[in-house]
Amino acid sequence: MSFLTQIVIQLPILLITLTIHEFSHGYVAYLLGDDTAKRAGRLTLNPISHIDPFGLIMLFIARIGWAKPVPINPYNFQNYKRDTAITAAAGPISNFIMAILLSLIFKVIKVADPDIMYQASAMSQFWLGMLLYAILINLALGLFNLIPIPPMDGSKILGGFLSDEAYYRYTAKEKQGVRILMIIFMLSFVFRIPLISYIIMPPLNFFLKLLTGITL
Repeated sequence: MSFLTQIVIQLPILLITLTIHEFSHGYVAYLLGDDTAKRAGRLTLNPISHIDPFGLIMLFIARIGWAKPVPINPYNFQNYKRDTAITAAAGPISNFIMAILLSLIFKVIKVADPDIMYQASAMSQFWLGMLLYAILINLALGLFNLIPIPPMDGSKILGGFLSDEAYYRYTAKEKQGVRILMIIFMLSFVFRIPLISYIIMPPLNFFLKLLTGITL
């Protein structure tokens, strides 16, 4: 499969996955009292509002990417730490819910036609592959965002369990976290050292097998 064909096939799934992830952040923040995303026009399922061109390009090149973060003002929350953690968790949780729902569709198809993985028509194989890719990308994005390096979602979730003093020291490291992530991206892109894959592949394979019976 050519790179261009891969982009055409995978782009809709990637856009939908990233959009749902960011929308979930904004929607949960809105429920918790912060309307920043809504006022910024980001409380929408329109993918165009959430695209980060560089993050999307990196997703194809380095297999690590991101969308444009939804703006959130935690000072609008009743409980700064707790509600920030809940809002952060909403993104990965939305990806895991999508993966579960899509895997149910996959299992229904397999029950209806047990041989579909091996004897299906080219068109059926194509759509089945798209379905599996959607499950995979949702799991991968959810797990990637749980890595507790600031400003990743995982760091904000972890922050909800820290003392106030530890929390502010931890969040103060956000700029250093960004540098660490950029180093990881460069290693993945330039030297082909997939550090993130080493971290997320074991749980990714576990959950992929649990949901679909398939491993990478």
